[in-house]
Amino acid sequence: MDFQAQRNLMVREQLVKRGIRDQTILNAFYKVDRHRFVPAVSRASSYGDFPLPIGEGQTISQPYIVALMTECLKLSKDDLVLEIGTGSGYQTAILAELSRYVYSIERIEILAKRAQLILEELGYNNFKISVGDGTQGYPEKAPFDKIIVTAASPDIPKPLTEQLSQQARLVIPIAGGYSQILTLLKKEKGEIKTEEICSCVFVPLIGKYGYRSRTN
Repeated sequence: MDFQAQRNLMVREQLVKRGIRDQTILNAFYKVDRHRFVPAVSRASSYGDFPLPIGEGQTISQPYIVALMTECLKLSKDDLVLEIGTGSGYQTAILAELSRYVYSIERIEILAKRAQLILEELGYNNFKISVGDGTQGYPEKAPFDKIIVTAASPDIPKPLTEQLSQQARLVIPIAGGYSQILTLLKKEKGEIKTEEICSCVFVPLIGKYGYRSRTN
């Protein structure tokens, strides 16, 4: 199977045609082997225009949504990034391509270990994955220039806003009623502004400042 050809087609048809213009982001998507982060049973669909299950009730997001959230962050090579919800590790790899260092928190140990192994095999060394409650952030490594949350929360967890540096950005799906809204938070001169980006669908963010259980 020609994964490189599929990857190139994914970037052209799913990202560029939907308005992703940042060439550094596009280059990262051309480079990162998405199929390495997908279970073998779904590997033939790795570059499809949809999310895929990765086990433990979790998913790897649709490529466009990964690109859109990345674009919202406006990453630079000097950025220190916090990712809440490592999942497959694919978003982690994209972030590692575009920033100085990524701290990623995953509550499900088996997923954290799997992502760690794949990222190491691909040669990444500017990341650290921890197992824990991502809604509490990573205070010992704060402040962060950019924070990305890859699960839907009922609100923006307060610890995350407290761990933002000046001129920082945070992107997170916010759940409300029957829908979720991808939300961008921008911190400028101590003031926080929010902007709604688009509708989306994510698994729930579980933790002290998110949902208490999957049934809530």
